[in-house]
Amino acid sequence: MPVYKAVILIAGPQKGTRFRPLSLDVPKPLFPVAGIPILQHHVEACASVPDIVEILVLGFYPAHEMAAFIQEMASQHSSVSIRYLQEYAPLGTAGGIYHFRDQIRVGNPDAFFVLNGDVCADFPLKDMLEFHRSKAEAVSTLMATEATHQQSVNFGCIVEDKTSHSILHYVEKPETYVSTLINCGVYIFSLQIFTMLQTVFTRKQTEYYNSVTGMDADTSKRDAIWLEKDVMVPLAGTNSAFVYQTSNWWSQIKSAGSAIYANRHYLNLYTRDVSNSRLVSNKEGGPKIIGDVTIHPSASVHPSATLGPNVSIGKNVRVGAGTRIRESIVLGNSVIGDHSLIIYSVIGWSSKVGDWSRVEGTPEDPNPNKPFAKMENGPLFNSSGQLNPSITILGGHVVVPSEVIILNSIVLPHKELGGSYKNQIIL
Repeated sequence: MPVYKAVILIAGPQKGTRFRPLSLDVPKPLFPVAGIPILQHHVEACASVPDIVEILVLGFYPAHEMAAFIQEMASQHSSVSIRYLQEYAPLGTAGGIYHFRDQIRVGNPDAFFVLNGDVCADFPLKDMLEFHRSKAEAVSTLMATEATHQQSVNFGCIVEDKTSHSILHYVEKPETYVSTLINCGVYIFSLQIFTMLQTVFTRKQTEYYNSVTGMDADTSKRDAIWLEKDVMVPLAGTNSAFVYQTSNWWSQIKSAGSAIYANRHYLNLYTRDVSNSRLVSNKEGGPKIIGDVTIHPSASVHPSATLGPNVSIGKNVRVGAGTRIRESIVLGNSVIGDHSLIIYSVIGWSSKVGDWSRVEGTPEDPNPNKPFAKMENGPLFNSSGQLNPSITILGGHVVVPSEVIILNSIVLPHKELGGSYKNQIIL
């Protein structure tokens, strides 16, 4: 019987700065999307593959920040070993895999998955594994999807042999157009990859110690290894790396605005599993539900409120009478007053929105008129120095008074607003 493992890469606190202010209160991988942490979607996808016996989460976050989550996942998926391994320094996308090579190789797995923690998708891991098994000479299989001509240069681009699906050429974020087939940040590697990682590690160590500046050189260059540049580029053209193309939904979670887009799609995926659906439906004496909505059991929502589509209500949230919430995430212990309106917004932990207030953002969805368009992770400000329209984000412990409008704004934590704001960052 074949044995497989999975490695999930979550980086560390120095990353995910574009996700602020939402990552100020909780590590980005633990931010709730569709009612559960981003990382839990990865864990559940891996645990659903029958032959995966262990899931290793690799990152630079302090172990105590991940301990409660890992313990909860281990209790929910008792048939799979789930552990967190903390890197001693930021080691890049492949440095942690090499550093913890003995932990990955123990038990002699046939192969192992690698998933980037900042992607969200309808992960086709079982089909991808079948594809990998069908390629006897495969050292690596990479999951790819189609992007637009213009957006492809923002990702790793792949040129494939259309017959064998072997990777002929790989370029990470090219300066000019190479291909519309892009890297999804999901891989399968055989154990042969560690021989290659050993070679890369030795070369980097040698370059570091032979450098002119010697011991004063940047140590991150010595220890960091990157899957994209150090592994996939050399593997291309060797007939040992293959591409598995998927048409399933896929996106990155880079900015806070992308959380709303991911929330919508993950909620939609819940509709497939009727037996374990996290979605709520219309019930007598309950609020009006439109489309896909998840409400934590501890939350209190007034029967006259209307929620949906695509709304996530967190733990211990209170939603008042006549309130309308659409395309939004309301995080734990928040209070939404009576007759208020929340659209395309993220309401931070323990925040309060008064009565008859309006909190509204502008969606940052992919262009619906362009097939294969992806989320744009654009800059906060335009060339004129003005804030680009985006979803509205209230950081934790923010107080919005009654009868005001907060439009296309970002509010940092622990702010008590005194009036209405439009297109502003409130520091």
